Order: sequence, then structure tokens, then C-alpha cells
Amino acid sequence: MIKITNISKKFISGKSEVEALKNINLEIKEGEFVAIVGPSGSGKSTLLYLLGGLDSPTSGEIIVNNKNIDLFSDKDLSKYRNKEIGFIFQEFHVEPFLSVKENVLLPTYFNHKSAEDDIYAEKLIKEVELSAKTNSNINTLSGGQKQRTAIARALINKPNIILADEPTGNLDTKTGEKIISLLKDLHKKHGVTMIIATHDDKIAKAAERIIKIEDGKLCS
Repeated sequence: MIKITNISKKFISGKSEVEALKNINLEIKEGEFVAIVGPSGSGKSTLLYLLGGLDSPTSGEIIVNNKNIDLFSDKDLSKYRNKEIGFIFQEFHVEPFLSVKENVLLPTYFNHKSAEDDIYAEKLIKEVELSAKTNSNINTLSGGQKQRTAIARALINKPNIILADEPTGNLDTKTGEKIISLLKDLHKKHGVTMIIATHDDKIAKAAERIIKIEDGKLCS
């Protein structure tokens, strides 16, 4: 499903050049649950952002379903991010003045929201065990509940790929374990390709395959 060939990514920091990724080669099959593990600054988040079309590689190719996403027009790239990818971030990125359901439905407004979207949103909210909070303002929720909302939102457009960047980074250990268990269950239930970036080896063990990255290079 995903083929990454000789990907490199360079950033300019002041007067110096930083190579965040160095000739990465990687293949991920449809429906896999993969963890990308590495310390802070290793390049794992950069790799996720490239896969999600949030940034472009300096060199190399990222092929998703036989298409080079770096060649997409702005319109096609926006469609790819909205329909093909579900994002889960460490910082949750939920809208503070909206309810749980309104947050979950946000991505559908780019696709002319329908009555079916409302029904599906409620189904997802139930799956992440937030039915009692459906109409609650997001600011009244705990960190774990906010992340559950973000997970439901990532699934609302029925994407093929879920990209989760340190999804437990802002949670305590017990809540983080619950979130990973939830992601594991949803992966099986929805059959999506799930890629998690984490620095935590314990979290990574929930995945079917672990890829380790250090200093911008795959090491195992």
C-alpha cells in the first residue's frame, strides 16, 4: 500500500542545514499496524508528516496506492489528506468551543456533511466509549477523553490510513495504555492501515511490526 523510496528531508536551521531523514526505504502493507520507534529528534514525526502530505520530501518518492503523492496538485493533496488519511496528534487539536460530536464531524464539512455522517459520528463516539459525552463541550473532558474524540474524528471519513504521532504523549501511563488498547481494537474492527510514531517501547509492542529509527536512519 505504501512504498517509500530513498526519502530524505532537510531543514534549514539558522545558517546550518539539518538532515532529518536520510535515504529511508520502507514498505507498509495494507491493513498493517506499524509502530515507528525512536528518541526525540530521530525523524519519526517528520516521516509521518511526509506520509500524510503535511510536508514534502527533499528527495525520493512516497507512493501510496500506486500514486506519487509528491506530484499531487494542491487540490488533490487536500483531498488525499481529508479522505485517505486520519490524523491523531499528541496535542489532540480539538476545537475548544465545540461539542464532542461537532469535533468528530469537523472533517465532513469539507465533503458536504450528510445525515449519514451524523449517524456514523454517533457510532464512532460509542466505539470510543464517549456516548455520555456526545453533546458535552470539549473543554469539560479529560485528556484521555479528548484523545478519544480525536480518534473518532480521525475515522469519520473512513480513511485507509491512520497516522498517530505520539498519541499517548500527553497522557498518564494508565490512560495511555487504554488509548493504545482502543487503537488496537479499532484497527481490527475497521481494517485500516495504522502507523504510530512513539518513543515508548511498551506502546510500540501493541503493533504488529516495529520499525526503529535513529538520527534520521532506519536501524531495524
